[in-house]
Amino acid sequence: MEAAVGIVSRYVLGRLRNRRFFSLEELNAAVRDCVAAINAKVMKRLGKSRNDLFASLDRPALKGLPSERYQFAEWKRCTVAPDYHVEVDDHYYSLPFRLLRESVDARFTGMTVELFHKGQRVASHVRSRVAHKHTTIPEHMPSSHRRYAEWSPARMLREAGKIGPAATALFEAIMKAKPHPEQGFRSCLGILSLVKSYGSERIEAAAKRGNDIGATTYGSIKSILENGLDRAFAKPSTLDAPPIRHANIRGRGYYH
Repeated sequence: MEAAVGIVSRYVLGRLRNRRFFSLEELNAAVRDCVAAINAKVMKRLGKSRNDLFASLDRPALKGLPSERYQFAEWKRCTVAPDYHVEVDDHYYSLPFRLLRESVDARFTGMTVELFHKGQRVASHVRSRVAHKHTTIPEHMPSSHRRYAEWSPARMLREAGKIGPAATALFEAIMKAKPHPEQGFRSCLGILSLVKSYGSERIEAAAKRGNDIGATTYGSIKSILENGLDRAFAKPSTLDAPPIRHANIRGRGYYH
């Protein structure tokens, strides 16, 4: 193989070293002429050309081309979420619920998404370009909609209740917007994780704003917090309250 590369390189460079080309197409045509000449040349030691050897040895062993053209594929390592879906290019695809919290490999082309667990393909989907939506195969869902791992809609609402009534209403809206409540777990858990960064009071205020304007997604709540749009919905602080006016209050002037 390496010897053949050297022969072609020397032959092509030797033939074309004094020529000038003004386009890639012109250069490729000249290289093809050189390669054709190399393949047609009779080799002294064998008494045959490369074309002759290809026709007698290689061509009979060739197999047909694949029925479909090669498609470029990308790979991504994913962790199966509590809603038994994984995210690929902002869309969510289902896997058998038994793989909850397992690591899987996603192979995706322009047309398909294949999911592998320990080298075995466990799911295949037609690729969707609709962002933040779910593609779910019914067989991947547990019978009777058993709740997965430690999470359930009831527990999700209890956690929201620790933040406030607006957060509870927000979580209810998120889960009701999905064909199955578990598909809203990802957004709810994401909002719960924001408590560490922003605190419960700001999350509750952001939930109020989100409920008022219909922005009931994790991305919307995070954007509200990042841009400080929750401030107007926060409870007024006692430090910011106006001074009390009452006839029975003497005021500091009394002491003078």
